[in-house]
Amino acid sequence: MSAPAANTPDITLHTLENHHLPAVLELGSRVYDTDAKPYTGWSLTAVATHLDASVSACRVAMAGDRLAGFVLGSMTFEQREDWGYLEWIAVDPAFQGRGVAGRLVQECCAVLTEAGASSVVTDVEVSNTASATLMRRNGFTEGVTVTLFVRPGTGTPAAGGGISLRHFARTGRPRPTHRDGR
Repeated sequence: MSAPAANTPDITLHTLENHHLPAVLELGSRVYDTDAKPYTGWSLTAVATHLDASVSACRVAMAGDRLAGFVLGSMTFEQREDWGYLEWIAVDPAFQGRGVAGRLVQECCAVLTEAGASSVVTDVEVSNTASATLMRRNGFTEGVTVTLFVRPGTGTPAAGGGISLRHFARTGRPRPTHRDGR
């Protein structure tokens, strides 16, 4: 099935609302490979972090009643309170290559800038050349490169326990967990 071009009135951008959540979660589950990136956790919590922020830049692209894509951003960057954070973006494969992602990035950045963000930051996995190209096209430049090194232990890892690698990779410090008593 062919989808209409993103620059036609058939695809419109809207503020992400609760009734969009099932489709957003389903699309994210289809397009994010969290097994390949164990520090990335796609879940309702990932969405809620941005949706519940004081400044939310969460948007959906709709083709009629069908979700074409979404972006999740907010003023929640942990290192600088004056920076906006564009953390998640996804476009349904049926709508890729039609400008949907670019429109979502532009809208998210506009909302964050209007809210006072002096910069908007994002991170792109090194092999994701399509996302890197998208970000460069929309005014982002590479700031720093961080490589996540993981040394496997000799014991059996606890299911879901320990330090969140995603949090550690973003902040450089462990998040308190119930296991370490912090």
